[in-house]
Order: sequence, then C-alpha cells, then structure tokens
Amino acid sequence: MSIAENVAQVRERIARAAARVGRTADSVSLMAVSKTVEPERIKEAHTAGLRIFGENRVQEFEGKFSALSGLKDAQWHLIGHLQSNKARKAAELFHAVDSVDSLRLAEKLNQTAAESNQKLEVLIEIKVGEEESKAGIPLDSPELENLLRAAPKFENLQIRGLMTVPPFTEAPEGARPYFRLLRDLRDKIATRKLPSVQMDVLSMGMSHDFEVAIEEGSTCVRVGTAIFGARPKPT
Repeated sequence: MSIAENVAQVRERIARAAARVGRTADSVSLMAVSKTVEPERIKEAHTAGLRIFGENRVQEFEGKFSALSGLKDAQWHLIGHLQSNKARKAAELFHAVDSVDSLRLAEKLNQTAAESNQKLEVLIEIKVGEEESKAGIPLDSPELENLLRAAPKFENLQIRGLMTVPPFTEAPEGARPYFRLLRDLRDKIATRKLPSVQMDVLSMGMSHDFEVAIEEGSTCVRVGTAIFGARPKPT
C-alpha cells in the first residue's frame, strides 16, 4: 500500500476508535513519526494531508531539515529524549519538544528560546512503567511538582500537556492501564488550574496501540510503522 493509502487507513481506525467512546475523529491529532524516514517519503505523507511530524534525534533531523524546510504548514516535534547540551539546536529546529523530562531541561529550553525570541511548545514526558530504557519523569518523583511550580518563570515555554511511552506489551490491551494512569494524572493537574500550565494535550499511543490510547483519552497519536512501513533493522 502507498503512504497515502496507509494514512487513509489509519484515519479510519482513529475515527472508529473515537466513535466507540463518543468522541469525534477531529479530537485526535495524527502525528507521523518520521525518524529514519527519508525526506521524499516524508513529502509523500505531507501530500497525503499530514502536517504534524515527530522526530527522535536532533542530529538526524538537522541532516534532513533543508530538504523539508519548504513543506507548507508542517510542524516538527521532537519526541525523543533530549540532552540539555542539545537544547539550543532543538529550539532552532523544532516547533515543539514533546519530551521534557526534567526541570533542568525546561530551564535550558526556556533560555535558548528566549535568546531567539520564540515561544516553544512543550509536553512533559511521564514514565508510567518500570522499564529502565524508557525516559520520562517517574510518576512518584518530586521532579514533576518542581517543574509544574516553576512554569510561571518560563516565559518562552508553553506547557501544553503530557506525553508517555508505555512498556511494550504484545496485546495492545496491555497498554490500557498505563494510558489510564497518564489520563488520571493529566486530570488531577488540570483541576489545579496552575499558572502557565495547560493540560489540553495528552500524547499517547503508537502504531501498535493507538486505538486503545484514543479510548483512554489521547488527543495525539504518534504513528510511524502504520504509515511508513516497518523500519529496516540495524545490521
């Protein structure tokens, strides 16, 4: 199937999942995860109507940036772990950083965004499981509260919500408890009406489990394989 056909199929699945829980398809944003995908195929996805793209690595996207800079209305999100020493380049290349996992990183991004007089949208990444390989602020860590309370001083960041990557389970249903944890956390933060903190974005769900994520309240699904096909395995 072509990329356009894949996009259409994913959109149909989004609509069905949303309808099952009384939501509309347009309440869910579709992000194309374009890591390791060459520019020509990203352009195909853009032609198929996609506008939000997620990249994992600053250095990889920097190498593709010039070939993609002319795509009208494209939004580039960094969804992979960001080291603070690459915050400056990330702020230059991306419209949003969806993987803020420490107060220190937020401070660095705010500083670099201020220097270029821009407002950078960010999501706080939460670690909902126990996997060592997963990034994010653990649910029981005081780091989250420290970050939320510091938000008013980040004049060049806009905290929009939360993001997570749950532990992988063979059955998509296995991710449901983790998605529910993130939704409940989002709801608790939202009811506090903290200054400079918005909680309108809940980024969760990938090719394997995005329908379950939508049923649990996701407002943005990050889909790579179901759009671009399986990525070649490293040799």
